[in-house]
Amino acid sequence: MRSGYEERRSRGVRGQTTRDEKHRNSCYSREKARLATDSELDQDLSDRLGLSSSETLTNGSRRSDVAAAKRLAKRLFNLDGFKKSDVSRHLSKNNDFSQMVAEEYLSFFSFTSLTLDQALRTFLRQFALMGETQERERVLAHFSRRYVECNPKAVMSEDAVHTLTCALMLLNTDLHGQNVGKRMSCTQFIGNLEGLNEGLDFPKDLLKALYNSIKNQKLQWTLDEEELRKSFSELGDSLCDSDVSRSMKGEGSSGKLLSDGTKPTGTLLYKNGFLVRKVHADSDGKRTPRGKRGWKTFYAILKGLILYLQKGEYRPEKQLSDEDLKNAVSIHHSLAMKASDYSKRPNVFYLRTADWRVYLFQAPNDEQMQSWITRINTVAALFSSPPFPAAIGSQKKFSRPLLPGTMSKLSEEEQIRSHEARFRAISTELAELRSFPPDRKVKGRELEEYRQRDEYLDFEKTRYGTYIMLLRAKIRSGEEDLSVFESLLLEDSSLQRAHSSPTLQDSSQASQASSIRGGGDSSKASGYSSSSKPRQEGQRHSYRQAVKK
Repeated sequence: MRSGYEERRSRGVRGQTTRDEKHRNSCYSREKARLATDSELDQDLSDRLGLSSSETLTNGSRRSDVAAAKRLAKRLFNLDGFKKSDVSRHLSKNNDFSQMVAEEYLSFFSFTSLTLDQALRTFLRQFALMGETQERERVLAHFSRRYVECNPKAVMSEDAVHTLTCALMLLNTDLHGQNVGKRMSCTQFIGNLEGLNEGLDFPKDLLKALYNSIKNQKLQWTLDEEELRKSFSELGDSLCDSDVSRSMKGEGSSGKLLSDGTKPTGTLLYKNGFLVRKVHADSDGKRTPRGKRGWKTFYAILKGLILYLQKGEYRPEKQLSDEDLKNAVSIHHSLAMKASDYSKRPNVFYLRTADWRVYLFQAPNDEQMQSWITRINTVAALFSSPPFPAAIGSQKKFSRPLLPGTMSKLSEEEQIRSHEARFRAISTELAELRSFPPDRKVKGRELEEYRQRDEYLDFEKTRYGTYIMLLRAKIRSGEEDLSVFESLLLEDSSLQRAHSSPTLQDSSQASQASSIRGGGDSSKASGYSSSSKPRQEGQRHSYRQAVKK
């Protein structure tokens, strides 16, 4: 017979066990509710799957149920109680259970003996790829893994297949998007992928075949809802439909939206007015032939992420011609900056785009020049999507990453955090690069690789720094009207750099790189320096080579 103490202790243990069980059940219920909310389902997910109370879908407090993942994958594939727009949400989450569901879902596809483009077309005809950049990237990683499983004798690794798959998606947008100006050539497509096949180049015959396949027949993806169309809308098409843009008053100098009759429709007008343009460098910074560099006058229309350049007299009801669309410039991941060293014409700013094309634009006066710079950089900061993760490989040859041209769906706060993460990563990489400059004996290709990498990282640091400053200033101002925000910005002397000569000094930036052994200081090799004044001089020197001739 137990003593009173033992009885009380036993009741206490049972009571504590009951409370712990209630707490676990409560946490489990909240987790199930979170899953249902994340997937925007109409009823509890476990009910739709017919799970018993002992089965769990959570990842963390309880072990993921493989059988449940298989059942969910089967129902998602057969659309049994789900819409097409539900599927991607379950496969793109970054947790163990979603990964299991994705593997089981992809097992329903057979890509054996198919080329990569054929397999991708087969997949997209069934699967509605949607969501943010990282979510789409996760799904494409699952697709790549399945493709390699179905073709074990293929010469490409899983990472190489993933790299090519992402490149094909971007190529499809470039070649068939209504809002893109000059299309990517096969040579450019091949050049963008140099060294990304585990440190080697992809076979040119393979890349040519893939390029021609996408060029001749665009990728078709299954459609379900307007939300899906928005997810894959090209560049600026979905701007007026996004939650972010609906809260913004993106009026240009006319203060009105462009006519519904213009192409494309549905996007907000951020600025318009006359500009004189000079094309100085084609993609990858290659010098534009002299015969194509001349100054030409256009009526510029910044609509969404596209700067349209219209010839002739501007009329709101006038539709953009094919020539106007050909002259259009995408400003995603671009940077506008005052061409302070260019003395041949006044009020000139340069625009460097995501593929490193370089344009010179002359505005009617200094005020309009500052306005164009601010407006372009602000729109680019707000709506440039986070870049795809860098390909994993041992390649030594430097290659600038491909940048997505789709509209970002992040909130302003999320967009700032994304830019800040990139800024920190690039700052660290740049500091490490400059900590180990090439030896004085190094010449030719290796020295050029160092210079290109240094120039790219320094430019990207400046670009993301500019984006961060502008978005921080916009949030602090509390203004959604870009015209009002611009006026406040121009009055703030501390932010003049954001629209004239954008730089952002990082407080944690490493000290100036050590001089090249026996070869003077590193700024002579790279054209840049980490101190304030030499850095600006280095920029002028570098950009003079790019825009002043």
